[in-house]
Amino acid sequence: AGKFYQHAPTETSQATLASVSPVFAVMKFDKEGNTTYFEKKKTELYQELGLQARDLRFQHVMSIATRNNRIIMRMEFLKAVITPEFLLILDYRNLSLERWLLNELASQLAGEGQLVTYSLPFEFRAIEAILQYWISKLQGRLNTLQPQILEILEDLVDPKLLSVDRSKLHILLQNGKSLSELETDVKVFKETILEILDEEEVIEELCLSKWTDPQVFEESTSGIDHAEEMELLLENYYRQAEDLLNEARELRVLIDDSESIIFINLDSHRNVMMRLNLQLTMGTFSVSLFGLIGVAFGMNLESSLEEDPRIFWLVTGIMFLGSGLIWRRLLSFLGRHLEPPLPPHVPSVMKKSQPTAGRVEIKTSLKGETFGLSRGTLTNQ
Repeated sequence: AGKFYQHAPTETSQATLASVSPVFAVMKFDKEGNTTYFEKKKTELYQELGLQARDLRFQHVMSIATRNNRIIMRMEFLKAVITPEFLLILDYRNLSLERWLLNELASQLAGEGQLVTYSLPFEFRAIEAILQYWISKLQGRLNTLQPQILEILEDLVDPKLLSVDRSKLHILLQNGKSLSELETDVKVFKETILEILDEEEVIEELCLSKWTDPQVFEESTSGIDHAEEMELLLENYYRQAEDLLNEARELRVLIDDSESIIFINLDSHRNVMMRLNLQLTMGTFSVSLFGLIGVAFGMNLESSLEEDPRIFWLVTGIMFLGSGLIWRRLLSFLGRHLEPPLPPHVPSVMKKSQPTAGRVEIKTSLKGETFGLSRGTLTNQ
């Protein structure tokens, strides 16, 4: 009785822990592309696959690992376990993922798609299908962002605009944030593949059929070992990810350059307004200066000048003429000090080479280096 009471709490706790074990919604694909659906607890699933509980934890955002002749892949929300005989997709209930699983993956695994590894063992087709799906998803995100960003930048860098539309700046800010997230995802994808490429043993472990059927991996039809073909497969998607990252970086550089152009345009319009304000201030000063004559004649003081009927037109003409002359003088002074200076003359360095067969070769090197042009070579007979 004492032993019974001692073991009863342990059995109860084990039953409780087993009952709260997470349940995976699993989609299973075999070599022929046949699909089955089922739900299974985590404890039962890792026991059937010969794995540990930590192997199905999927704690990493993106990872590719091998455990007990099983390939465990995690591409954010895409969780997959690959064996030499079948492919398991865990927690597949996602709209975009479910569409891909039903419409494309089954046919690709059966050899009806455009996979280049259709003649290789099953794990090659499964890995390529998952990598192809993920790289196409990243490419689709870039294809969605690129036209939106280019359209907004084209509107913002228009030199005719005196102000910037804040709504477009807000959209550009959101797209820039999405572009940064895309760059991060592509970098993580690249680093995940690069970690495998740097480890020859991991590449060997990814060839699951090598351990179950070694004769399959003796040599392929192209004369390349299948482990090398696995490396070439990973390098192919690494290169695609690198090209995708370069496109995203070029778009980022374009955004930064466009921001500089926008600031330049705004500064130019601001300078125009400041110059107009300065011209009006100088005009006001010129009129006020010669307006003192009118103020002097407007005082209640008697003199002999106010009796002459022509003195009004004479004083008025002097005021307008003097104001105009001073204003023109100030404008010329403003033009001399605010106009940008002319670019300095760049002398071309003439280099005369030794005459060969009656020809003299002259090279203008400095001019091409200054303006970013290619060096011109003139040949004179």
